[in-house]
Amino acid sequence: MASIFSRIVSGEIPCHKIAENDEFLAFLDAFPIARGHTLIIPKQEIDYIFDIEDGLYSRFFLFAKSVVPALEATVSCLRVGVSVIGLEVPHAHIHLIPLNSMADADFSKKIKITQDELAELARTIRENIKN
Repeated sequence: MASIFSRIVSGEIPCHKIAENDEFLAFLDAFPIARGHTLIIPKQEIDYIFDIEDGLYSRFFLFAKSVVPALEATVSCLRVGVSVIGLEVPHAHIHLIPLNSMADADFSKKIKITQDELAELARTIRENIKN
């Protein structure tokens, strides 16, 4: 059975897309812990991040890095934190989280944000991506 992320890649489930290429997709977390909380996934369904072959793994993190300047230009934060947990969805993914304090990295606390707000935020982040 395909993961929820594979279903997003296929277009079966909508997302607030920020960036993509042939190998990776960046989109806003539907249940964010901070404004601008972004998920980066490989389009290939791989459960465990450390099972990703070395070349793809390097490109995965470089793709994530390419999204950070747009996040920083859009969301006021001291820096963008990175988290890889790997238990919540059986599909490797990187969390990019705009942070102003350690409390902003608390996965047990979700923020309230509407779908319209997520759509506008995604649009603004996309506009801030430098190609």
